[in-house]
Amino acid sequence: MIENETAPWAGVHIGEECTGSEILMRALYQENVHTIFGYPGGAIMPVFDALYTYTHKKDPWFQHILVRHEQGAAHAAEGYARVSGEVGVAIVTSGPGATNTLTGVADCMMDSTPIVVIAGQVGVSALGTDAFQEVDLVGMAQPISKWSYQIRRPEDVAWAVNRAFYIARSGRPGPVVLDFPKNAQVGKAKWMPGKTDNVRSYVPYPKIKDEAVKAAADLINAAHKPLALVGHGVEIAGAYKELTDFLEKADIPAGRTLLGLSALPDNHRLNIGMLGMHGNYAPNVKQQECDLIIAIGMRFDDRITGRLDNYAKQAKVIHLDIDPVEIDKNVKTTVAVIGDCKKSLPAITQLLKHADHSEWIASFQPLIQKETEEVIKPATHPTSGPLLMGEVVTEVSRQSADNAIMVNDVGLHQMFSSRYFHYRHPRSIVTSGGLGTMGFGLPAAIGATFGAPDRMVCFFTGDGSFQMTIEELGTVMEQQAPVKIILLNNNYLGNVRQWQDLMFNHRHSFTHMLNPHYEELATAYHIPYDVVTDRKDLADKVAKMLASDGPYLLECAVKEEENIEPMVVPGSSIDEMQLHLDI
Repeated sequence: MIENETAPWAGVHIGEECTGSEILMRALYQENVHTIFGYPGGAIMPVFDALYTYTHKKDPWFQHILVRHEQGAAHAAEGYARVSGEVGVAIVTSGPGATNTLTGVADCMMDSTPIVVIAGQVGVSALGTDAFQEVDLVGMAQPISKWSYQIRRPEDVAWAVNRAFYIARSGRPGPVVLDFPKNAQVGKAKWMPGKTDNVRSYVPYPKIKDEAVKAAADLINAAHKPLALVGHGVEIAGAYKELTDFLEKADIPAGRTLLGLSALPDNHRLNIGMLGMHGNYAPNVKQQECDLIIAIGMRFDDRITGRLDNYAKQAKVIHLDIDPVEIDKNVKTTVAVIGDCKKSLPAITQLLKHADHSEWIASFQPLIQKETEEVIKPATHPTSGPLLMGEVVTEVSRQSADNAIMVNDVGLHQMFSSRYFHYRHPRSIVTSGGLGTMGFGLPAAIGATFGAPDRMVCFFTGDGSFQMTIEELGTVMEQQAPVKIILLNNNYLGNVRQWQDLMFNHRHSFTHMLNPHYEELATAYHIPYDVVTDRKDLADKVAKMLASDGPYLLECAVKEEENIEPMVVPGSSIDEMQLHLDI
């Protein structure tokens, strides 16, 4: 195929001698890469010189998106990967260029997102001399990536790239870091496509054990109060139909983790809400009442379990996960089904009896109704007082016809937007879950516009998180990336302020913020801008934003000291969730 003289591989021949940089271009194309996020610099210049050819030819192989900071390159690659299901790619220079990506690498590791970071490095002969912009990238990246490797020879480029993509996308996905010394970029070797379908000691897709499947099915068939916990693994596997077939046959209510919110449509009859510290009241309380938990592609992190020593002691636990490391890590399982849930779910479903748990499902309704009346309605449909975050999110979601991708940053707004946005389609939420990276949102939203160009991207941010990577407005401007930015401005680091009120006697230690004039910033970047200060204007201004073709910044002046409720206070059991905080 590669030797075929038809475009775009015309003139590209196996065995042809070329530079390591040229081999990199061919290897990336072989991996079906079309979009690259990057920032040039000294130690990666030969690669960018090669990239010039393949972005400026008549039929370009790649589009390169110039970010404004290397952290932005990693997060943009992350957003791209989340919505497309493909591997995101970032190319940066050595030293600070490389270290700037590491926050994004760690974020990807925590949230199982496949990206490949390719960083320049000083030549092999200069390694260990503290040369200009030399850092031990492989050593730094090793604990926060699936694989980190230094390509020392041009002969190894194709092999390393192919192996990197195989590792990044297979099994439980994650980030891979390639350190690319300058001598390997300029040195020459014969172009030979890499082919990796096996890595020693790496088993990305464990064989599902029949006895585990049968044991799981037997437990489910015997359960009277089963509860499913649906996580990001369902999205990664693309196991949407497999999940609904499973839930519907066994008639099992399901709560969703933060990253699993779009794995099950929120209007599905068996969806009972969001799990976790700021999730919904009913699924959190009922975890302490159910007789069986079926965890599907989730990892029982502390935000889900609350106080671990008191978590669901009455329940048997079935854990479906592709990564054996997660089994028994936090919560002891009764049955572990290790493997891809796209295969394990239908295997279990086949052995299930059609069940009717209507009485158990109905028992959720009083709790759902209580939260709706006491928390959700006041947060989303207030009739007086300052503008609230929940009502802004609700209005944007309503007008986007539930078809938008919701991207958010980290902070108080993250919980409001995650709770109150509607998810009717897969891959509809992009958020930083495990690492909680402020500044994640804007570059991730940019990446999402390239990963899903046919969908609207609505990005919710706060005044604190927005300013952490605000330079990426330059990327938005240059690319005319159609990100709808909804800035929920409360002049506070709101999440930290809430915790200060709750646990530190209202001592607001450096959480109040003096903000810039965002209209002037938007004007400087040639981005249309509007502001909402009164709820009577909200619907019209949201409509105007969503009707625009390109980027847009809508600033919303929201209540300064609004709290996110309900909440499982740290140190509490999950069923001790407080609908109202006494602060």
